[in-house]
Amino acid sequence: MKIKDTLLSFMREEAYRPMDIQELVTVFDINPDEYKSFKRALKVMELEGLIIRTKKDKFALPERLGLIKGKLQAHQKGFGFLIPEEEGEKDVFIPSSFINGAMNNDRVLVQITRDDINGKKREGEVVEVLERANTRIIGVYEDSRNFGFVVPEDSRLNQDIFISKKDKNGAKHGDVVIAEVTKWPEKRRSPEGIVKEVLGKKGEKGLDILTIIKKHGLPEEFPPKVLAYAEGISEEIEEKEIERRKDIRNLRMVTIDGEDAKDLDDAVSIEKLDNGRYKLGVHIADVTHYVKEKNPLDKEALKRGTSVYLIDRVIPMLPRKLSNGICSLNPKVDRLALSCFMTIDNNGKVCDHEIAETVIRTSERMTYTDVTKILRDNDEELIKKYDYLVDDFKTMQELCLILRNKRMRRGAIDFDFEESKIILNENGKPIDIKPYEREIANRIIEEFMLVCNETIAEHMFWTNLPFVYRVHENPDEEKLQKFRDFIYNLGYTMKVTQDIHPRILQEVLEKVKGKKEETVVSTLLLRSMMKAKYTPECSSHFGLAATYYCHFTSPIRRYPDLQIHRIIKEFLNGKIDEKRAAKLAPIVDIAAKQSSDMERLAEEAEREVDDLKKAEYMMDRIGEEFEGIISSVTSFGIFVELPNTVEGLVHITDLDDDYYVYDEQHLMLLGQRTKKIYRLGDSVKVKCSRVDIDNREIFFDILESEQHLEEIVPSEETASIIAEVKKEFGTKIEDEEKTEESIEPEEEFNE
Repeated sequence: MKIKDTLLSFMREEAYRPMDIQELVTVFDINPDEYKSFKRALKVMELEGLIIRTKKDKFALPERLGLIKGKLQAHQKGFGFLIPEEEGEKDVFIPSSFINGAMNNDRVLVQITRDDINGKKREGEVVEVLERANTRIIGVYEDSRNFGFVVPEDSRLNQDIFISKKDKNGAKHGDVVIAEVTKWPEKRRSPEGIVKEVLGKKGEKGLDILTIIKKHGLPEEFPPKVLAYAEGISEEIEEKEIERRKDIRNLRMVTIDGEDAKDLDDAVSIEKLDNGRYKLGVHIADVTHYVKEKNPLDKEALKRGTSVYLIDRVIPMLPRKLSNGICSLNPKVDRLALSCFMTIDNNGKVCDHEIAETVIRTSERMTYTDVTKILRDNDEELIKKYDYLVDDFKTMQELCLILRNKRMRRGAIDFDFEESKIILNENGKPIDIKPYEREIANRIIEEFMLVCNETIAEHMFWTNLPFVYRVHENPDEEKLQKFRDFIYNLGYTMKVTQDIHPRILQEVLEKVKGKKEETVVSTLLLRSMMKAKYTPECSSHFGLAATYYCHFTSPIRRYPDLQIHRIIKEFLNGKIDEKRAAKLAPIVDIAAKQSSDMERLAEEAEREVDDLKKAEYMMDRIGEEFEGIISSVTSFGIFVELPNTVEGLVHITDLDDDYYVYDEQHLMLLGQRTKKIYRLGDSVKVKCSRVDIDNREIFFDILESEQHLEEIVPSEETASIIAEVKKEFGTKIEDEEKTEESIEPEEEFNE
C-alpha cells in the first residue's frame, strides 16, 4: 500500500513527466532484489486504473492525460455513455465507432474528443478497458455448417460470441447457453468463447427467470459448506443465553406482514402510558447470534448482500433454516431478538429509548389484510378472533398517524405511487396484474420501522463508533432546475435555494395532490432525486428529512442491518475498545460498498423480471384498448402508463398525422400543423400494437376520438406556450422539412 501511495504522490507533482520503468527505478533507487515487486506494483496500479501506460511504455496518471475512468453504459444500437467514477463529473457520450471493443458495464478509460458545446454532450473514445464485466454471457446458440455463435440475451451486448465447433460442448441450435469469453472483441473482431453450460430450450417453463438470474450472476444455491454449517445450528436456545438477556416473553407483541411472507424479522408491541405517552417496542430477530463475524454464513451473506424477490421465488441472503426457521419470529415460540423500546409523546417526539438483547415470544402472526379489515372495516369475525389484540391495533393506528404527521411537519417527502403485484399461474404465465394496496396496516409498520431506524442511528452516531448509515443526498441541481421549470409551466412555483430543504418539495406534492398532474409531478420529482446508499459517514437522509438514519429492522434479508446489529451488541456489552474500533472501520467500509452494489444488482434483476412478465401479460392483449397517462416524453416518442403500472411506448414514427417537435422544457411533443400536444401527465386512449418479449418492450398506438380532438384546441395558456415553442423551433422545422432526412440514433441521443 505504501509504494502505491508514494508513486501516486510522485506522479501528482507538477514537475512530473511520464517516465518508463527504468527511469522510475533510478528515481526510487530500486535494487535488483526489489525490482520484481516494484514492477508488480506498477502492473497492479495499471490494472486498477490508478495509472496508465502510454504507447511509449511510460507511466502517468490518467487525469493528467485528460482521461476519465468509469463504467460504460452501452445502448443496444451500438453507442454508449461513460458514467464517471469521480463525483461531479458529467457523463460522456461514446459513438459506436469509438467503443473500441468495450462492452456494457466494462470499467474503461475514456479520452475526451469534444467538450460541451452549445448544449451538446461531450464526446469521448474508449482508449483502454481496465476491467471486463462480462466474462460469462447468456444467450441463444445458433449453429451453422463450420462454426456457431451465441446471440447475447442482453441486447446491450450487441456483438455475437463466435464459437468453434470443438467448443460448443453439446449445444444445439436454439439452446439457451452460458458462454465463457476466451478472446475479447477488438475494433473489427467479434469476441470468441466456449459453451460452458446448456440451460435448456428457449420457452421452457421457468427458463426465462432462470436466464435473468444467471445473467445478473445471482447465486442459486448455497455452497455445501454454508448449508452444512446452518444444519449444525441447534433449534434450542440455551438456558444461559436466556438468563443473560431481558426476558419479555410475557409481553404482548405481533408480527404484521404480507400473506406470503416467510422471513418474519420484525415484531411490534405497544402500550399507552398513564401520562398519555406511548411505549413502542420494535423487536428484531437477533440473526447475529447465529451469524458470527467471518463464519461461513457471514461470508456468504456479505457476498449476497441482500435477498432478491423475483415474483414467484426468493433468492435468500441466508439459508432457509435461518431465514424461515430459527431466525423467523414465528408465533408462540421463543426467539432471540434485539429490541428497541421508545417512549413517544403526542407530538411524535422520542423522549426516551432503550436498546436491549431480549428473548421474545410473538403472540400472533398477523397479515396487513387482516389488521386493515379490523381497523378500517370493523370486520366482526376478525375482531372476535383477535379480541385481545384489537385495542393494541387501535393504539398502533393512533401512534402511526402521530408519527406520520411529525414526519410531514418536518418536510419528509412521501411518494404515494401505485405499486403492482403480478400474479402467475402454475406454469409461470402472468394471468393478472393487480394494484398493491398500501393500507393502514402497511403504514403502521412503515412508520414504526422508520422511527426505530432513526432512533438507533442517532444513538450510535453519538458513540462515535464505525457504523453503516443509510444516506440520501440532496437532489441533482440541474435536474431540480428542470423540475422547477416544468411545474412553473403547470402554474406552480417553487423556491430553489442553494441549500434546498425537502419541505419545499413536499409542499409541491401537497399542491398537486388529487389533481390530474399529481402522478406526473411525483414521477418527475422522483427522477430528480439521488439514489440512497449505504456509507460509513452519517450525512442525513434528504427524502425522509432525517438527520440520522440507518437500516436496523431487516437483518434476515439485508446485510447492513446484520452488520450494525453486531456492532450494537458489542457496544452494549462493552466489548469495543480503540483496537476493536480500528478493526471495525474497514469492515464497515466494505459492508457499505458491497451492500450498495448488491442492492442495485437486485433491483435491476427484480425490475427485469417484472418487465418480462408485464410484456408476457400484454402479449395476450395485443389489439385491446386502454386508458393511460403519459408518463414520459422523449425525442423519440411518448411512454404511456396504464392503471396496472404497465408502461408502453408510442414511437414518434407512429404519430403519423403530423410532424412532431420535442419540447424538452415543457416535456411535450407539439404538432407543427395541428398544434396537437402530447404532454407529460395527459390522459390518452391507446391500443396495444405489438410486444417485443426479448427486449421487454411494449408498444402502443394512440387512438384518436372526436372528444380528444376537441380537447386539443389550445387554451390561452397553451396557445402562448405553442407560440413560444414554434418561435424557438420554427427554423429547425423548416430546415428538417426541406431535407426530410431522419436523425441518426447517436445524434438523437446527443441532442
